[in-house]
Amino acid sequence: MVAEDEKYAIAESSKIGDKGNWYVVYTQPKREQVAVANLEQQGFEAYLPRYKTFKKSSAGALSAFEPMFPRYVFFRPGHVGQSISGARSTRGVSFVLSFGLHPALLKPEQLLAIQACEAERNRADLGEISPFLPGQQVRLRHCGLCGLEGLVKSVSAKRVTLLLQLLGGQKTLQVEHHQLELA
Repeated sequence: MVAEDEKYAIAESSKIGDKGNWYVVYTQPKREQVAVANLEQQGFEAYLPRYKTFKKSSAGALSAFEPMFPRYVFFRPGHVGQSISGARSTRGVSFVLSFGLHPALLKPEQLLAIQACEAERNRADLGEISPFLPGQQVRLRHCGLCGLEGLVKSVSAKRVTLLLQLLGGQKTLQVEHHQLELA
């Protein structure tokens, strides 16, 4: 069975293809999805690269997808002869990116490279994306030992193993990612 993020990547790669160059719009803050929906409603093909990240919550680390390039969306006409001028007044769009009088263009192969990076990142698990690396100084939070500092020994998808100076000796402790912060 194909995972949900892999289905998204497959669908996006079939959209990118060889139909021509892509244009770039700069969106209103946090309105990338609105811009994509409205561009598509006007007949444009739109693409918003997203990457997997993990948010800390009291329930643990939750995966979420955020824009790879905040406030930027790629689009191109859906059919030959469609003008891009309608994109300028699309809800969620601030402006079409340009250099002087010429709109910024991306070749399909450049967008495919971005998509390859996106797909690789989206296959990663928490251990590979974690901001905690072996040897880093971290501080415990939201637990009985809150405020205590230690060194990261190892990182996995579920837990981080720490080395702590406790009770006159060195101890190891395993905690969930959301129970730590960088010191």
